[in-house]
Amino acid sequence: MIIDLTMTLREGLMTFPVHWHPVVEITQLGRFEVEGRETRKIVLGTHTGTHVDAPRHFVKAGTTIEKTDLDLYHGPARVLDFTDLPDKTEITLEMLQARIGADFPPRILFRYDWERRLDNLEYYSHHPYLSEDACRWLVAQGVKLVGFDAPMPDDPRNGRGAEKDSPNHTILLGGGTAILEYLVNLAQIPPGDFILSALPIKIAEGDGAPVRAVAIVAD
Repeated sequence: MIIDLTMTLREGLMTFPVHWHPVVEITQLGRFEVEGRETRKIVLGTHTGTHVDAPRHFVKAGTTIEKTDLDLYHGPARVLDFTDLPDKTEITLEMLQARIGADFPPRILFRYDWERRLDNLEYYSHHPYLSEDACRWLVAQGVKLVGFDAPMPDDPRNGRGAEKDSPNHTILLGGGTAILEYLVNLAQIPPGDFILSALPIKIAEGDGAPVRAVAIVAD
């Protein structure tokens, strides 16, 4: 069974509310009535919708998306359920270790059921987030990818202009752990491990790229 974890790209899809993240534009060019076929022009950013971050996103000399190892984005994964957390809760190292257990796969997805706020700016300002110690521990454990049904792993208050600008992005990407964001449908994945596939578009000098993320679950 394949479960689609990818947000649908549509005209006007809400994106991170800053000028360096463009809104989605989809313009029909080819028309059956005129050209005898349909085509569309799509305008989107490297971090639009369900996407992965390359190290270059926050590491100045970091690897760009077309040079990252595809093994990061495909293989065994597990969902950790944190849907019980209040808004803006920090997931500490102790909380993470209590839920992840002793034996875990190299790709971890954090479920907040945050897609329910996709049409509200609270999607970007009220989500749970990882502590810096939790991120360092994940890197030290050799975790290849962390994913979220939220816009980022960082405290939403730690953006550009804050005393600490996105430290978790820097810790994870600088340590070789890929970040997968804007997931949906994590609630549909049954308990147990599964195969995650979230291969990025191959963009030259890309700091990130949209993906078609799916969970491959044994029937």
